Amino acid sequence: MKGFKKSKRGGLFKGVSLILAIGVNCFTKFIGMRLHSFNITNFKIDGGAMFGVVPKILWEKHYPADENNFCNWSLRSLVIDTGDRVVLIDNGFGNKQSEKFFSRFHLNNYKGLEEGLAEGGYKPEDVTDMVLTHLHTDHCGGGVKTSKDGNGYEMTFPNARYIVSKDQWEWAVNPNMREKDTYLPENLHPMEESGQLHLIEEEREICPGVSLRLFNGHTRGQIIPFISYNGRTIVFAADLLPSTVHIPLPYIMSYDVMPLETLKEKELFLKEALDNGYVLFFQHDYYNECCNLQDTHKGIRAKDTFLLQQWLREI
Repeated sequence: MKGFKKSKRGGLFKGVSLILAIGVNCFTKFIGMRLHSFNITNFKIDGGAMFGVVPKILWEKHYPADENNFCNWSLRSLVIDTGDRVVLIDNGFGNKQSEKFFSRFHLNNYKGLEEGLAEGGYKPEDVTDMVLTHLHTDHCGGGVKTSKDGNGYEMTFPNARYIVSKDQWEWAVNPNMREKDTYLPENLHPMEESGQLHLIEEEREICPGVSLRLFNGHTRGQIIPFISYNGRTIVFAADLLPSTVHIPLPYIMSYDVMPLETLKEKELFLKEALDNGYVLFFQHDYYNECCNLQDTHKGIRAKDTFLLQQWLREI
């Protein structure tokens, strides 16, 4: 890879800055924050994989599949502009893989990462903090791109620190057999070798109004960002809750490496979210960008669904 040294398994932390947490405060009231959400692309994957042991006759009532059992999913990112920092959460697949690779995902209504940023008035050079919830290819692939001469790779966000949990990084560079195909070396090693990789070991606030918490059911060390906005909390749900349909406790993806841990995490998180009036921001829900919650006789469920910008205008 031109511009980067070849990665060695034994040198995981060469060029890596380790962030030591000193605490977490998810409820900082930050005034003057600007939020910009955009959808990089839609993609289709098997509905059974997304809903796990739940029978199709149940989940398809709420999330339809096509004749090939594929469901359409979004791939959203979120910009958090505090005035001093421009934080981006996740960056999609990228575009450096082969046509054969992308044929597995049936991309549709493709907008693009840089195009989505530009809609909000941002350039890649503006991003100061690239938060990666985890390192599956649909969440981190856009952070590294093919170099201009086509012979190597370069960082999409040259001025950003790429924030990943230490547990997730170690999990990704020494992958288990189930997740190996989604941890691509060309997405990972340039981050380390550029010197822009920053690892967090504990939950913490990375800048006023943006706190990161860690969950382990979907994959080890998944970061879930909590954003404090005008006294309210918005949660970027990532793959803890891919859609509103995943709010009922048994609805757990087949991709989750520790589904019983996911079950516990969802139960605790949903109670906290209900009690504190959190707004959930969905990265993958094709039909709904955000929701709030209500308690019902069947358990905690989505109450109102809405666009993030609609909610921001109304509070």
